[in-house]
Amino acid sequence: MEEQIAKQQLFLVMGGRVKDPRSYEFQNPEGLHVAGVYSDYEKAEEAWRGNAQRTVDDAEMKYVIVHLHKLLDPEG
Repeated sequence: MEEQIAKQQLFLVMGGRVKDPRSYEFQNPEGLHVAGVYSDYEKAEEAWRGNAQRTVDDAEMKYVIVHLHKLLDPEG
């Protein structure tokens, strides 16, 4: 029986002011707020939700969750 080894998952939560609220093009990429890197999606979503709700009245502020593990190992 072949054992499957669980691959590490990493999620980055970041945000900043976007040029257009319908896009992901940030006005100042060097000034992005990095909320953190998380090892499971639930924790990342909690951080994303907290930051997004804090800035809900500013349409130009956007927070996102980036699946780092998919960037590091696109075939995995």
